[in-house]
Amino acid sequence: MSLNCNEINLILRELSLEGSFIQEITQPNFETLGFRIINKGELFNLLICTTSSACRIHITKNKFPKNKKPLRFNEFLKSRVQGMRINSCSQIGLDRIIKMDVSTWKEKLYIYIRLWSGAANVIVTDENGSILDCMFRRPKKGEVSGGTFTVQEKILSQDEINSAEEKFPVRQFDFSPEDKTPFNSAIDEFYSEHAAVLSRESLLQQAEKWFNVKHSKMTGALEKLMKKRQEFSAASRLKHTGDLILAYQNEIKGASLDCIDYETNENVHIRIDPNLTPQQNAAFYYEQYKKSVSGTEALEHDISIAKKEIASLEEEYNKIVNEKNVLKIEQLIRKDTTPKQKIEKPHPGLHYEIDGWTILVGRTAAENDELLRHFVKGQDLWFHTRDYAGGYIFVKARSGKTVPLEIMLYAGNLAVYHSKARKNGQADLYYTHVKYLRRAKNGPKGLVLPSNEKNLLVKIDQEKLRRLEEFEKFSGKV
Repeated sequence: MSLNCNEINLILRELSLEGSFIQEITQPNFETLGFRIINKGELFNLLICTTSSACRIHITKNKFPKNKKPLRFNEFLKSRVQGMRINSCSQIGLDRIIKMDVSTWKEKLYIYIRLWSGAANVIVTDENGSILDCMFRRPKKGEVSGGTFTVQEKILSQDEINSAEEKFPVRQFDFSPEDKTPFNSAIDEFYSEHAAVLSRESLLQQAEKWFNVKHSKMTGALEKLMKKRQEFSAASRLKHTGDLILAYQNEIKGASLDCIDYETNENVHIRIDPNLTPQQNAAFYYEQYKKSVSGTEALEHDISIAKKEIASLEEEYNKIVNEKNVLKIEQLIRKDTTPKQKIEKPHPGLHYEIDGWTILVGRTAAENDELLRHFVKGQDLWFHTRDYAGGYIFVKARSGKTVPLEIMLYAGNLAVYHSKARKNGQADLYYTHVKYLRRAKNGPKGLVLPSNEKNLLVKIDQEKLRRLEEFEKFSGKV
């Protein structure tokens, strides 16, 4: 449950924020803010949570984890509010809206913290009530930058105060006599351990459900791969069958060959296609043998990756289970459950990191053009298939380093694979530095004319393509 109006008043009385300073502001997630407050030489963490059914403000013993990429509202608060002095902080009437008056020597702002379940928000305005930014932008309510936010402040009568105290009583907890802010500490412990939303118990239940679903899918996929490996384990038998056909070709009768296996001395029955010669029948089995061997190699690679992914998942889950900070747990869960399509990508196309070298891959004309315009520089190497349409491959330059042949071969394999030459299995490439590329006048998007180029013949290496999966950082389109 969220804090009621009387609990908010009690928390604010214990804090006595007047005259303190906002030293640092952190936003661990979309619904939580953390203010690092310094008051008369003492430091403490002030938590503001807008999660439905758990709206609250109080001191917390938990540290505020930072996002790898700060959120929009957090960046605004850091630029405009961080470092300001808190002149006053009080609840407006009994509305569960906190008004925080903050200022510097040259600017004064108001922070309104509305703790309504389902409609909570943090709104920053100037002195005239003009909204500078909001935690949640709601255009229909006018809660957007440039809008106006005002709350009518009224003086409560004693009867109204008494009535509210009876209707919304303050929850009772066992307080530590040494604690200077007993109700704040009790509320922090309650929401950390016992609350239905954003408590450690509920977060661990979410983590367990997420882990079980993901682990089940991964182990199921691994079991299928292991089953395929058993099927491929008979590959050597296919080659031996071809050998038997050639060895006993004179004994073939119609659509079958009955002979004695010279390795086991057992009678063997082999099906034969009467429309093919013995050599062609044997070639069929040899071809099946090659495919099985090739499939087995790829399968071993896939099995190895599947096992690593399962181990990584188990390690991540153990990290969540052993974490004590509920804010960090929530952040870890959110990171691992964010849909891939919502993960922001630093650039279009594919991205590989190999032995310290970065390879970028454009797969379409739009990706090629975007990479050329914004993500590569003059000393970077450009690869493209000669006489075939295809993607652009870039190897990012490193100061004082020459691109090794092995990295060029990886780039060359990617160039052939992402081109019309893929079916041929090989192609002539040309490569040059990006500074020698000239955009074709009035040409289609991404078309360039290279100069100072060099040639490279590349045959697709399946082993290199399989290894590239381990080096891939992300994939996506613009």
